[in-house]
Amino acid sequence: MTLRILIGIALSFAAGTATADHIPLNPAHPDRYTVVQGDTLWDISGKFLNKPWQWPEIWHNNPQIRNPHLIYPGDVIALSHVDGEPRLQVETPSEIRLSPEVRVSPIERAVPLIPMGAIRQFLSRPRVVDERDLQEAPYIVDFAGEHIVGGIGDRIYVRAVEDGASQAFTVFRPGQTYKDPVSGDVLGYEAVYVADGQLERTGDPATLLLTRAEREVIIGDRLMPVEQERIELYFQPHAPAQTIEAHIISVLDGVSQIGQYQVVVIDKGTADGIETGHVLDIYQSGRPVRDIVSQRPGETVALPEEHAGLLMVFRPFERVSYALVMKATRAIHVLDAARTP
Repeated sequence: MTLRILIGIALSFAAGTATADHIPLNPAHPDRYTVVQGDTLWDISGKFLNKPWQWPEIWHNNPQIRNPHLIYPGDVIALSHVDGEPRLQVETPSEIRLSPEVRVSPIERAVPLIPMGAIRQFLSRPRVVDERDLQEAPYIVDFAGEHIVGGIGDRIYVRAVEDGASQAFTVFRPGQTYKDPVSGDVLGYEAVYVADGQLERTGDPATLLLTRAEREVIIGDRLMPVEQERIELYFQPHAPAQTIEAHIISVLDGVSQIGQYQVVVIDKGTADGIETGHVLDIYQSGRPVRDIVSQRPGETVALPEEHAGLLMVFRPFERVSYALVMKATRAIHVLDAARTP
């Protein structure tokens, strides 16, 4: 039997050893599963494991891992045990005589770890800025041609563009303020994407050409240089090594109840030890209810917290982070807790 190891999304596998005691299997797990279009690695792992984010630990223990490969619809995932430890691997039928060959398949068809469409727009924008960013950011003072608002092809006049600055800029507008729900401290500001601009002429004011726009550009909008920021496209899910006590402080699509594959903001970032790929359990806050049996008029009691789901951080900033809700077992709300599993 020829075995081709499951997944190869440019990952560094977690160090250490794992045993069956550490990796509880899903009681309803199959022995084999055939990958279908639309699957994600997280979904597939969830069919075998109680905690899908623990998949790197299983595959780390597989001694046949040499050059991991991407998996595709039609591949058969098999579960086995070696010395009491579970393994996941892609199975090739033994009755087929194989000869060396090159498998060519568009990478877009490969099974992703998570639904990338849910987070793609948040990998490059919006982003989070602090008070200093806002105060020092260049800003629009007027439009060429005496426009009231600007759009693609319009020229804008901008102050505070330094000589030797980047040639490409992003126009943004300050959005909601992210605050610590306990102390009330400001953690940052949402930078709402407005447009892209290209520097045409330096000076005070400088002249920029608007090359792309999602919203009407107005006087007072701020600019930031386009940076070649390294964005993680592939993720290694793992629990934080330290205890994290966070809260969901915003949901980026503006709904009040949060479900699976929605993007949220938590009140912890790199300054708190948060990393790309960190997985946190979500707990629904216990609501107060009136005790109608109590002899004390108007007495209320706070219900206990309930486990509500799981999130994974995909873009941390200094004091807040963007995370994707990977699982929701009940309604999730702003101010619900997120903790180390």
